[in-house]
Amino acid sequence: MNKLVKKFYYGDYGDKENAASLPPDALAAANGNSWPLWEVFIRSKQGLDHKHAGSLHAADAQMAIENARDVYTRRQEGISLWVVESKYIHASNPAEAGSLYDPANDKVYRHPTFYDLPNELKHM
Repeated sequence: MNKLVKKFYYGDYGDKENAASLPPDALAAANGNSWPLWEVFIRSKQGLDHKHAGSLHAADAQMAIENARDVYTRRQEGISLWVVESKYIHASNPAEAGSLYDPANDKVYRHPTFYDLPNELKHM
């Protein structure tokens, strides 16, 4: 008895004719409906802030957290994970940076550079 064994790799779903044997989520990806993109943030130690670690595709938030754990914390680099679907992240336009940040220059009291500091203060 000869059996044909076909290997599929991550992101490779083979021919669409053989798609009937695929799980529903893989079938959606084979038809061009890919999973949403998630941004991953990791906090390395208690008291520190979360830092952007990278991106990944996942079907839902729980799967994104599990994939982020497997991909970005394999060597116990973090103690906390955040995942945010990329479509919910909004950023300022770099072309509008002047009008967005210029009003802060009018408020000199926010940047107290006019104080004389003693020489003993080395890390101010």
